[in-house]
Amino acid sequence: MSDAYLYAAARTPFGRFAGALAGVRPDDLAATALTGLLDRAPGLDRAAIGDVVWGSANGAGEDNRNVGRMAVLLAGLPVSVPATTVNRLCGSGLDAAIIASRTLESGDADVVVAGGVESMTRAPWVLPKPDRAFPAGHVTAVSTTLGWRLVNPAMPKEWTVSLGECNELLGEKFSISRERQDAFAVRSHRLAARAWDDGFYDDLVLPVEGLARDEGIRPDTDPGRLAALKPSFRPDGTITAGNASPLSDGASAVLLGTGAAADRIGLRPLARIAGRGAHAVEPRMFGFAPVEAAEQALRRAGIGWGDVGAVELNEAFAVQSLACVDAWGVDPEIVNTRGGAIALGHPLGASGGRLLATLAKVLRERRERWGVAAICIGVGQALAVVLENVADEVSRG
Repeated sequence: MSDAYLYAAARTPFGRFAGALAGVRPDDLAATALTGLLDRAPGLDRAAIGDVVWGSANGAGEDNRNVGRMAVLLAGLPVSVPATTVNRLCGSGLDAAIIASRTLESGDADVVVAGGVESMTRAPWVLPKPDRAFPAGHVTAVSTTLGWRLVNPAMPKEWTVSLGECNELLGEKFSISRERQDAFAVRSHRLAARAWDDGFYDDLVLPVEGLARDEGIRPDTDPGRLAALKPSFRPDGTITAGNASPLSDGASAVLLGTGAAADRIGLRPLARIAGRGAHAVEPRMFGFAPVEAAEQALRRAGIGWGDVGAVELNEAFAVQSLACVDAWGVDPEIVNTRGGAIALGHPLGASGGRLLATLAKVLRERRERWGVAAICIGVGQALAVVLENVADEVSRG
């Protein structure tokens, strides 16, 4: 079997809900990320791309069911380049990369693009089709932006509570205070702002529609401002708009290939996909599922937490991030050192590609060998990937 390597990455800035990217269709966002990624490998024959695997959590509107194929066509790639779209909700983009890595390892292709997109702003309202023609009563349009919709009445009610309520329950279970959550959120904004100021994201992010930076970062956020926010899900709750990730728009893409494909791609590999993990729990505890997903990925990579030099954990909510970091027992200072989703944003299908791109670059900058990317997924799932830095031989010392 061949190893799967990450060669390049690109993403759009992540826009705020109804913000700078609100006028951009998700299929156009996807095509922009795909084009920007392939611009990083100008010597690669586009017809040599064996497959494009794309993540999207919605699929109900302009993302057009198979937005991966739409992106290929809109980006002007040869019509011979195939594409598929996968949906594992918040983990769709990371799932796309995992599927792409297996394609490479199995020998079914030498070069595969993976990525994901979400325009949460443009997610449509949907109407269920009536059981019979011309019903006399009113019908209700359901938002497809986030969370449960058109719920099956056979589903246990305790499983279909809001994502916020799920995380209030998680905070109660692990006694994670509002103060800790707010402090975690402040850190996310400050690190994200510093990373942009230091130029960390300059070669990873493509300007779109005049937006050059992630739109949701608030460098002046402080504990006092966050403490003044009202709870969003319970009158006496701990989760607010300040310590949870915002609704966002954006797209990301990563170029993956075998080691033998380096000459064809025209780049040196940056990182090897060394381990993968998928785990599921009771739907209400989805925020804690990354704990075991990461443990699986580490076991499959043949390493332990003591070997890990960097972690990129998607910050869906501060409370679930803290619960995972506590359970892993890792040094919090190696987690999300360039900010996380609370500041950067969380366009569902696009977050997996962002995590991998950031992790690979952090490993190179910190001269670390091993890193973990992990993401929680609504309805009780999580994914994790272990990357090995292969760009920096010093990291192997």
